This record gives sequence, C-alpha cells and structure tokens, in this order.
Amino acid sequence: MKLTDLYGPIKTELKKVEDILAERLGGKDRGVMSEINRYLLSAKGKRLRPALAILSARASSKRQSSVSIRPLVRLASALELTHMASLVHDDVIDKSDLRHNRPTINSKWGDDVSVAVGDYLYSEAFSLISDCGNPDIIACISPAIRAMCEGELIQVCERENLELLKHSYVVIVKKKTAALFAASCHAGSMLTSEDPCVRDSLRKYGLNFGIAFQMRDDCMDLIGEVRTLGKAPGADFKMGELTLPVLKLLSQKKDNGHIISLLKQTGDVRAFKKIRERFINSGALVKAREEISRYVDKAKNNLNVLAGSCFKENLLALADYVNDDLKSYDNSR
Repeated sequence: MKLTDLYGPIKTELKKVEDILAERLGGKDRGVMSEINRYLLSAKGKRLRPALAILSARASSKRQSSVSIRPLVRLASALELTHMASLVHDDVIDKSDLRHNRPTINSKWGDDVSVAVGDYLYSEAFSLISDCGNPDIIACISPAIRAMCEGELIQVCERENLELLKHSYVVIVKKKTAALFAASCHAGSMLTSEDPCVRDSLRKYGLNFGIAFQMRDDCMDLIGEVRTLGKAPGADFKMGELTLPVLKLLSQKKDNGHIISLLKQTGDVRAFKKIRERFINSGALVKAREEISRYVDKAKNNLNVLAGSCFKENLLALADYVNDDLKSYDNSR
C-alpha cells in the first residue's frame, strides 16, 4: 500500500493545502526566488505532517460538519512549510547533493542561498500559524520548532561520539523529528476537541509515531537504495552520526573494535558496505525492527481513547506503515 492511499478521507483538505503552498510560494515573479520556490513546489513530498494534523482534527471531532476547514488547512500548510525549511537547512548541514531524486537547493544555488531560503520558509510558516487566530496553536507549535533546532544542534555536536548512549540518541530523535509530529497531531486536535484527554492522547501518538518514523529513516539510510530513498544512502555514516542501527550493532558486543574502526572511516565506501552487511546479517536489524515496533504499538495504543472512525483507522494504518519497508531486509524471516 502506498502512503497516499491512506490519505483518501482527507484528499479535499490536502488539495487545499497544495493550493495554499502554491499561493505562498508561487506568487508574483520575484526572479531567482520564484525559480527556487517553483523548484521546491515541484518536489512532491509525503505531506505527512499536514495529513497527521488533518486526520487528528477529524478523528477528534464529534461532529464532522462542525470542523472549520480554513484554520485547519492553514495549520497543515504551516507544518509542511516548517518541515520544508528544516530539510533545506539539513541538506546544508549534511552537505547533501540529492533529495527526492533531484539536486538539493544547496547543490544548485549554494549554501548561502539555501540558508536564506530555509529562513524564508520558516517566516511563511509563522505567518500562516498566526492566521489560524488561535494562541494555543502558536503555543503548541513554537516549542516544537525550538526542539527541532535543539535536536539538530545536539546531533551535530555529538558527531563521531562513539560513547553516545541510546538514551541520548532517543533525546535527539524526540527533539529533531518527533516534536513536530507530536505538535502536528496535538494542534490538529485543538481545532476540533475541547477534551484534554483526547488532545494529549493525540500528542502522545504523534510523539511515538515520530520516534518510530525517525528510527525507521535511520535504518533506511544504512540499508536503503537511491531509487527508494530519493537520495544517496549513507549520509549518517559519512557525517559520523551514530543512529539506531549502529547503536544496535555495537550493543551486540561482537568484534566492536573492528566495527569502531570501520565507523571512523567515514569517507570509505567499502567501510560503509561492511557496516551495512553486518547490520543486516548480525541480528542487529531484527533488534532495530523490534525497537521500532514498540514505538509503533505505543502510538496505536494512544488512540484507544478515540471513537471509531475512518480517520482513526487511517492513523492506525499510518503507524503500521512505518515499519513495513524494513521487512524485506530482515534475513530472520
């Protein structure tokens, strides 16, 4: 099943999100800025954060007819712009040349332009958030963006730290990725539910979903291929970042001296391939999938408070989707 298949019940809202993004980024001709904006728009992402916000709002509502579409789609658009901004900055930090099977902004226009573009996207996101007219939404999203920045900074500072503990890794994941997922679900529910239990349950769903999603991404960066990733694998290895697959490999305490030696060879393709093979064949991949599954199960259990609906079912299905593409690499099956 494709990710977009799970967006069926909210396709009308997502179409409005695309319209808002086109309006904000398409606008009047502003030279190179318009060229870059068109380039950004033509790279269709997963739109996962907008989808989660809309599904959470719908799943929280007792009366679908009472859902106000305008603030919901503006919130969803702001979340996508925030995510886009973070990716543009990430590509500069990671020196990435490819994303969505296309050259990155920094590889086409340079780092200076990319940093400015990321800042511009953040400003558009903040403008849309303020348009929602709900101070609680601002209070929900702002800490998430701060956490994203903190997580990125910690990750950069911890590069090549072979003493990094699993706890520290999870802290980075929560801040860098899961915080915005949690805020997406939480803010969506704020627009349709006054029940603090419902709101908090969706916040927790987003948090656990986000942790599982980033752990899955970290595994795919090691074992995935360009055609499925849309970018070259091994970015974390090249930057000396210790993520879940490496931590699981080291936790087995099998020939760790040799593994650490390989990890230090960040520019060596052969070293990367050896780490990849060890992760797949040693049982570390199985342990990583088990870890991801625990967070997926937590996310699904967080939804128990919600009444039955197609929107709830799709939130459950999205959680299951996170772990699916790792199954084909699992040699234990």
